Amino acid sequence: MSKVDVLLGLQWGDEGKGKIVDVLTPGYDVIARFQGGPNAGHTIEFNGIKHVLHIIPSGIFHEDKLNVIGNGVLIEPNIFKIEVEALKQKGVDATKNLFISKKAHLILPSHRLLDAANEQAKGNAKIGSTLKGIGPAYTDKIARVGLRIGDITAFDFREKYELLKCQHLQTAHTLNFDIASFTIDGMGIDEYEKKWLDSLNLLKQFRLISSEYFINQCLDEGKKVLAEGAQGSMLDIDFGSYPFVTSSSTITAGVCSGLGVAPSRIGRVMGISKAYCTRVGAGPFPTELFDETGRLLCDLGHEYGATTGRPRRCGWIDIPALRYACMLNGVTDLFVTKPDVMNDFEEIKMCVDYDIDGHRTNEIPFEFNEVEIKPQLRSFPGWCQSLEGITDYNALPQNLLNYLDALEIATGVPVLAVSISPDRKDVLFKKNLG
Repeated sequence: MSKVDVLLGLQWGDEGKGKIVDVLTPGYDVIARFQGGPNAGHTIEFNGIKHVLHIIPSGIFHEDKLNVIGNGVLIEPNIFKIEVEALKQKGVDATKNLFISKKAHLILPSHRLLDAANEQAKGNAKIGSTLKGIGPAYTDKIARVGLRIGDITAFDFREKYELLKCQHLQTAHTLNFDIASFTIDGMGIDEYEKKWLDSLNLLKQFRLISSEYFINQCLDEGKKVLAEGAQGSMLDIDFGSYPFVTSSSTITAGVCSGLGVAPSRIGRVMGISKAYCTRVGAGPFPTELFDETGRLLCDLGHEYGATTGRPRRCGWIDIPALRYACMLNGVTDLFVTKPDVMNDFEEIKMCVDYDIDGHRTNEIPFEFNEVEIKPQLRSFPGWCQSLEGITDYNALPQNLLNYLDALEIATGVPVLAVSISPDRKDVLFKKNLG
């Protein structure tokens, strides 16, 4: 019986999931997104061209593979349309190999307005939302008032749409939000709404499926399925640095609810970590660097959000958080990305424990957001050389291999591969994927 393999992020997102999914896709028949929405930004680079995907699975560039947007994903139709058209300009016709769950929820223009209103209302306590409507859309899903992809073909869809929009506008009004001056991509909400409604026609051109049946049937037929996560484990709604988290389950458990598969059908769990740490938006970040080293990591790593364009906060790798994420996900294999960013660093540090009020611990405290955490750092000598042109894992500089070995020991998870450049060709496997 085939099982679903999982590929997800182990930090605060931006670990390089899109690229690794693209690299792994030839070994699978189906690539399925199980949560998140247009707040994701999965970057893939090949043949000197950079591609950024927000909603569509990262296996879309392989025309012989099937791609599925699962029920746990949120779809903003106009953003989806822009993404599909951008792919078409690059010779990729997504209508041929992309299926969409009827149970995936829609993000309305008024969800995006409500997102902005909620952030404004929080003042200094705002979480750093991408303002794509993610939180309000998931809120409506849990409140059982949301609209789903399967609803767009219903005769009374427009009536349901108007009712939900009216509720959103009323809520924004109670928050004293200036609706008249609100814009999306430079357009007023009424103008944007017209584009949004028009984009529903494109959605109807795709095969809309009961993805839970589809995925399980694929497994029964012996097909290989890879589940692609968005964001990162430390942004999980339950186990992340709440409330500075996303609104979905970003961990392995989210695969079951986001695709409709049983826990017993989960196979290999591949986790991705940068060789250092980054975070976008507010929230705790024990190893954050505010000095020249932090600025170097940001500049050399091109650490600017693929979705928001915001500079990412940067710091040393955080082992307590990484070990925590490996535990939550049942990680079987580790991918390490972007060690090349630190090629010129003479010294590289790793947070091995936290000091909280004089007490040393390697656990994430419940009061993660409130307590002062002093990271306990271990130093490693840098490799001080370019990694360009290296094609074999064992040919990497010894100091880098030592650093990777230390990650293995600290997490208890074997390193499967390391990515040494943005290009898909520069992923070096330590062992065969098998």
